[in-house]
Amino acid sequence: MIEAASQPSPRRILLGVTGGIAAYKAAELVRRLRERGAEVQVVMTAAATRFVTPLTFQAVSGRPVRTDLWDDAAEAAMGHIELARWAELVLVAPASADFLARLATGRADDLLATTCLATVAPVWLAPAMNRSMWANAATQANVATLGDRGVRLLGPASGEQACGETGEGRMLEAEEICAAVYATELQRPLAGVRLVITAGPTREPLDPVRFISNRSSGKMGFAVAAAARDAGAVVTLISGPVALPTPPGVRRVDVETAAQMYQEVHAAMAGADVYIGAAAVADYRPTCCASNKIKKTSDRLDLSLERAPDILASVAALDRRPFTVGFAAETTDVERNARDKLARKRLDLIAANEVGSDRAFDREDNALLLLWPDGRRELSLQSKADLAREFIAVLAERYHETRRARPKLAPVAS
Repeated sequence: MIEAASQPSPRRILLGVTGGIAAYKAAELVRRLRERGAEVQVVMTAAATRFVTPLTFQAVSGRPVRTDLWDDAAEAAMGHIELARWAELVLVAPASADFLARLATGRADDLLATTCLATVAPVWLAPAMNRSMWANAATQANVATLGDRGVRLLGPASGEQACGETGEGRMLEAEEICAAVYATELQRPLAGVRLVITAGPTREPLDPVRFISNRSSGKMGFAVAAAARDAGAVVTLISGPVALPTPPGVRRVDVETAAQMYQEVHAAMAGADVYIGAAAVADYRPTCCASNKIKKTSDRLDLSLERAPDILASVAALDRRPFTVGFAAETTDVERNARDKLARKRLDLIAANEVGSDRAFDREDNALLLLWPDGRRELSLQSKADLAREFIAVLAERYHETRRARPKLAPVAS
């Protein structure tokens, strides 16, 4: 977890090094990152080891270098998954044209590419290649694809190249990359924070073709997930049935019922720092689901309902609870009802809004009233994307303030 501070805090950075003459710059990059307090784990491709030896990176990082997906000792414990979970940032420098192509097509044919696919941490690339290779339409298409998926590119720079040509394709210098990492951290108040958010409605089946649900479109929750990603968080989005694309760089889990959402939320709680319950989860569900379609046989049909699991309250009650945020959609007495929910469920923060046939649901704009035990803030009517950014900024303030006031907990094993 990275606290907001005037100076960058230590973070766990997995540095991938691919084949190219710029690989020699990566050793200086390791040194610069460690000067800032980072732990750096180097993963090299086979081609990279032809330019710089693993021993060089072991010496400057202080950690054994990983090079082989088929390392029996490491992979017995699923080493690539271990690396993917450990990293708060995956930074590949240099990133060759070949690596860009393999990552864009989802190849998992070496340790570095497999780790990039398995991680939910941000992935940043510092390209380095000949100017013609960089300008090639295939490379540019791969860059566009990766950008659409939330991968961030640092550079390349323009200048003299090892081949004797001059143009765009040089890897940024180590200090430029390091400065970008930490400048971004200062601008991203949730850098490295592991955040779980729910969004959309749930559906509670009555029979194979009918269900009880609500009017939630999921737009607010998805906007908040994107804003949290932009603030530097590692985001897991657990969504009910919606017709929305996944925000790039966000891990998404699809569910349908409240029980399924409950299960996925608690599976994601290990190591989570923040939980945002933005989904419109059913309060009640049918006591049973008919195995066949219910036929229209009488003028009246009585339904028997039971309480659905209370996901938000269950998260707030955990012994190692994350910073817990709820949403309150109210038709009357918005602030009074929201404050009651805040206190009753022991939440750190609640976002309340008035809903109805012409408010909030299926609209592109919204307004929120943010409440916490000793404070409040109103966010005016605006687009849900802009509103989500303001909401995340307030959440980050409250999160860091709360964490400074709470005793530190021992880390949870992944």
